[in-house]
Amino acid sequence: MNACEQAIELTRKLVAFDTTNPPGNEQPCAAFLAQLLIEAGFAVTLHELSPGRASLVAYLGNGQGRPLCFTGHLDTVPLGKAPWSVDPFAGEIREGRLYGRGSSDMKAGVAAFISAALQERALIAQRAGVVLVLTASEETGCQGAAALVRDGVDQHRAGAIIVGEMTANYPLIGHKGALWLKLTARGKSAHGSMPEQGDNALYKVGRALGKIEQYQVASPPHPVLGATSISAGTLHAGSSINVVPDLAELCVDIRSLPGTSHADARAALLDTLQPDITQVDAVLDLPAVFTDLGDPWIATVYRLTEQETGVRPEPRGASYFTDACALQHAHPGVPIVILGPGTPHMAHQTDEYCEVARIEEAVRLYRRLIVDWCEEGT
Repeated sequence: MNACEQAIELTRKLVAFDTTNPPGNEQPCAAFLAQLLIEAGFAVTLHELSPGRASLVAYLGNGQGRPLCFTGHLDTVPLGKAPWSVDPFAGEIREGRLYGRGSSDMKAGVAAFISAALQERALIAQRAGVVLVLTASEETGCQGAAALVRDGVDQHRAGAIIVGEMTANYPLIGHKGALWLKLTARGKSAHGSMPEQGDNALYKVGRALGKIEQYQVASPPHPVLGATSISAGTLHAGSSINVVPDLAELCVDIRSLPGTSHADARAALLDTLQPDITQVDAVLDLPAVFTDLGDPWIATVYRLTEQETGVRPEPRGASYFTDACALQHAHPGVPIVILGPGTPHMAHQTDEYCEVARIEEAVRLYRRLIVDWCEEGT
């Protein structure tokens, strides 16, 4: 079985593990991959996030120099309410597409870079090598990656990071940060027939929503990632239709640019929404990721991508966040690229699939990147 065939078969095996999050249950999948990598000569560490949930770090190299890091997550989003036309955990291949929950986001990427590393393991073992970081609980806020960094599990300081997320094999050089905030308005309850005796917290959130819709962030757009965005996502208020609500909570999603102070962003929003909003709490706080175009490794990635795909890359960023938000703290200053076979518009969709040809292309591209890293002695 060659590396491309192995990647397709491995993708099917990974899809067969139900790692929908919640609850995640990534441990069996991580244990399966750990055994595969141990048998190939990798040094493997399993890290328990919580019962039934685990991430892993696998390293192969000569212990000298800084390895190339590949990273991907093992969890997936739930199936959703719409019925699937295929078994979401069977990995069925039909008309050149491999179907299943997590096929694009992002088990095909994980399978592709593992297969590429296994194919090149003889070279990897003699050089600076490769470190594979496979995480639990990315979909709900990168908790698995953050725990690896917090607990110092990955001691192999990488020289560069490839996030195998879904890009249809187009290299992206960053993404915005994510700041999810819970905004709280407080009032006074009263009977619904006597609203004048209360203070309706829902009206306060309504006024805040109008301001948020018109809210303009002072910072200028980023030349690659674009402008900061803010979006209202959820609203919770009231206990009964005939009771004036004394508490209302609104959650908003801010996508921030490199260099943005999230503390300052919170303070600025609270200042705009007072007195209706009296409290702002962070639900998720992930910094932006961006690698300067002048980094020489980015030029290498662009060159090798063009050789493999025939497409000359231009500077672009991802619309979503990745585990690089957390991992960059353990590998400060290193270049980061998001590059994987998944089909971006299939993420979180019913009848999710990944193109088989993209998986094969990713394996070949990852092998080029591994060989270049090892032979150049980066």
